[in-house]
Amino acid sequence: MKMTTQREAFSMVTAIIVIVIMATVAILIMNISGKMVKSTTTQYHREQAMLLAKSYTEYAIMAVMSNDRNTTGNCLRDIDGDVKLDESSTVAVSNGNGYRVRVRIAYIGTAAEVNNCAASRILSNAVTTAKTPLSIIVDVYVEYKDPENLNGGWITYHKRTLQKI
Repeated sequence: MKMTTQREAFSMVTAIIVIVIMATVAILIMNISGKMVKSTTTQYHREQAMLLAKSYTEYAIMAVMSNDRNTTGNCLRDIDGDVKLDESSTVAVSNGNGYRVRVRIAYIGTAAEVNNCAASRILSNAVTTAKTPLSIIVDVYVEYKDPENLNGGWITYHKRTLQKI
């Protein structure tokens, strides 16, 4: 009879050890899973910022090409926009529910090509080659907040492009 109780006690100790090991492995898996989710979310937001920067760069180039710089006060300098993560959300982008996009445009060209934009953001108007009379520098800043820490600062992705017009 004594042997039976010792075997039952041994089985109980073995079961407790197995449960502790399984719980430890489960905690490890949950920890790794959480880190993977955070890493994936961070990568997703950065990729979105890169795509938005590319899109706004192309939009700025199209806007400058279609803009009449001969008209007084018709110089395109800035393009600003907000992109919400969820269109149905009432939470403002400034609260971290999306992306803030700021586009700044600077001109490089002769005074005749730059026209009324000469008073602002002209980097050079001493272009000597007639084949390239106007170029622009487009700076795009895409800002977003870390979804884990909405009270923290904005994360900024910057893209600079030099484009002949």
